Amino acid sequence: MAGWNLWHGCRKVSEGCRRCYVYRQDARWEQDASQVRRTAAFDLPVRRDRTGRYKIPPGQTVYTCFTSDFFIEEADAWRGEAWAMIRERSDCTFLMITKRIDRVAACLPADWGEGWPHVVLCCTCETQERADYRLPIYLSLPLCRREVICEPLLERLDLSRYLAEGRIDSVSCGGESGDDARVCDFDWVLDLRRQCVDAGVAFRFRQTGARLRKEGRIYRIRRQFQHSQARRAGVDFIVEG
Repeated sequence: MAGWNLWHGCRKVSEGCRRCYVYRQDARWEQDASQVRRTAAFDLPVRRDRTGRYKIPPGQTVYTCFTSDFFIEEADAWRGEAWAMIRERSDCTFLMITKRIDRVAACLPADWGEGWPHVVLCCTCETQERADYRLPIYLSLPLCRREVICEPLLERLDLSRYLAEGRIDSVSCGGESGDDARVCDFDWVLDLRRQCVDAGVAFRFRQTGARLRKEGRIYRIRRQFQHSQARRAGVDFIVEG
């Protein structure tokens, strides 16, 4: 596993962005997180060590652009170089998550075809309104794999009609982090899981968030326990094959 934040900074575009962790972290250093800038790690995937080997070994999953959005407008001038590096490193898997799914079609490389097998492009849906806007676009794109990320999960979602199409491979969800996090209700998690089970789609409860409501009680959960507590819930659904 490797991280590649080739540009940093983002603009908020939907309700899920309201309490963005990048803004929270940058504020500690008195930096403006809305300013998008290319980073010193821009060429990380193609860097080599003294022996000539790639510093990111083959077979790694590279978490791409997690402190920005790969498809943000301010990065249009740099994205061609980024695609070239991703193309070169077809021996790794590049995973990216976007809230700008409506920009993807215009930003794909000319040789994308039906998708590059080593690129996993995930679409986020935090509310029903965003799901109903983004998922039809997402399902229309030429992709080898489709993963829906419902984080932060801000309300009960009905994804059943999209899951029924059989073109979504997995769904994951989780609550919001931070001291002022909004509540995630465990009933919403279970309902989303039920929809996935009914459709035969893999499901993962990735993290509880800082405030989880369960059986009418709100639990405050420290950041270091949010992933482990989600795993302990034992609600993940694995699809074999």
